[in-house]
Amino acid sequence: MFAQAIEDILQDQCTPAVVRAIEAGGSPLKLWQALQGAGFLELLASEDAGGAGLPLTDLFPILCSFGRYTVPVPVAQTIVARALLGSQFAMPSGMITLGAALRREAGGAIVCSFTPYGMLADFVLAQDGDALLLLHCAAAQREASGVHGSLTATLRWSDARVATHVPGAGPLLPTFAAALHAALLSGAMTRVFEMTLKHCNDRIQFGKTLGKFQAVQHQLSVMAEHVAAASMAAEAAFHTDAAAPSLLAAAMAKSRTSEAAVLVASIAHALHGAIGIAEEYDLQLLTRRLHEWRMAHGSEAHWNVLIGQRVLAADVSIVDFVRSV
Repeated sequence: MFAQAIEDILQDQCTPAVVRAIEAGGSPLKLWQALQGAGFLELLASEDAGGAGLPLTDLFPILCSFGRYTVPVPVAQTIVARALLGSQFAMPSGMITLGAALRREAGGAIVCSFTPYGMLADFVLAQDGDALLLLHCAAAQREASGVHGSLTATLRWSDARVATHVPGAGPLLPTFAAALHAALLSGAMTRVFEMTLKHCNDRIQFGKTLGKFQAVQHQLSVMAEHVAAASMAAEAAFHTDAAAPSLLAAAMAKSRTSEAAVLVASIAHALHGAIGIAEEYDLQLLTRRLHEWRMAHGSEAHWNVLIGQRVLAADVSIVDFVRSV
């Protein structure tokens, strides 16, 4: 029910033209208000707190839709942030993104580096040990990443007193961030594969469609394998009755989707040729997101360290370890 309702809104309100306009500095308010007005920001909040109380298994396809449409506002992050803040906290009004790497400088300043949607967000929710810090972006200096069309930014607050300390739930933030970006990557990769398959079936070269060439078929099959494997890993992180994904499942999901993102993007552009990087063609909207979301909250290299540590610490064979996940 929720997945289809969000799909309908995104089809109407989050067109490629809207994505391009927001990336170019246009206002995101119309899109944001459409999502907020439909009540989708409270999907994970409990019913007692006025939310939908949606289980994680039902949240996964919704996050995938956000990835498919390359939604240029931090709606996925806000859904998670509002759930982490809980009903005991006065909920801020506006876009909340999740801080990827918080550090405190000697002079008391707080810096959140390479924060997804940092150019647009009204607030940043970041982990600070076992607690959370809620930071108002109006008081921050924003430094764009410099990447074309990117909404990622490094934010710096000169005075730590602007932060609101929220006890508890700190360790859950990186877990949720990894899982939600895995779902976003899954949705975007699926759309990239669909576009590439259609292009190869429609584009005629040397008297036949590209898809009739064996070398192209091989590349498409490799692409399909990685998209399927990555999507399964992402879905597994949400396949739980718990209120939050497990850290290991989230790590495996983010690692597998991040690893696949590079390969899927490269094959897509190889099979599309020059048209794939054209500003007017939608493929580059998706593949840029693949590279950006791969790096957000840790690439496969980051999460593979945690996975490797868990494997080494387990007193079982690798096969039994995989079965236990």
